[in-house]
Amino acid sequence: MAELLATPATDGLLPITYGPFGLTDAAPARITSVAPLAGQTRAFKAALKAMGLGWPAPNRQIRAPGGRIVRTGAGQAFLLEADPAPLAGLGALTDQTDAWATLRLTGPAPDEVLARLIPVDLRPGAFGEDAALRTALGHMMSVVLRAGDGIEIMVFRSMARTAVHEIAAAMSAVAARRG
Repeated sequence: MAELLATPATDGLLPITYGPFGLTDAAPARITSVAPLAGQTRAFKAALKAMGLGWPAPNRQIRAPGGRIVRTGAGQAFLLEADPAPLAGLGALTDQTDAWATLRLTGPAPDEVLARLIPVDLRPGAFGEDAALRTALGHMMSVVLRAGDGIEIMVFRSMARTAVHEIAAAMSAVAARRG
């Protein structure tokens, strides 16, 4: 019987550096899609509060020492790193860990790189700390998160190679322009 080996979506693709820009794998240990069940919204939010989190506003994420929660749509969010067990029975919980690739773009202005690929203003003044949104990255759907001095980009696992290629090409162009 063949043995299957678990490999990261970005295996062999990262890290990449062009000038001052770096692209690395930032895959969280756990990604859980969460959505409150009908009639359980209040209890669901109370359980999140007990975890040090809350239900994020549109285009936002909330951080706590044990993880973070990212709004991904109406009535839906991703719980990153945190154990979803306190939400059991209160919400629909789906493990998404192996379905996504998460990339971290760093450098003096990662928004300049992504401006070539994403139709949203990602400058720190417009896309500040704790910002999160779903948007197109080239022709792929993505979840984009402000992460300290960098930006994290989540794409479907099947799009990891394409996302790395597109972002690397933009990194190269911006690095060359900066001289």
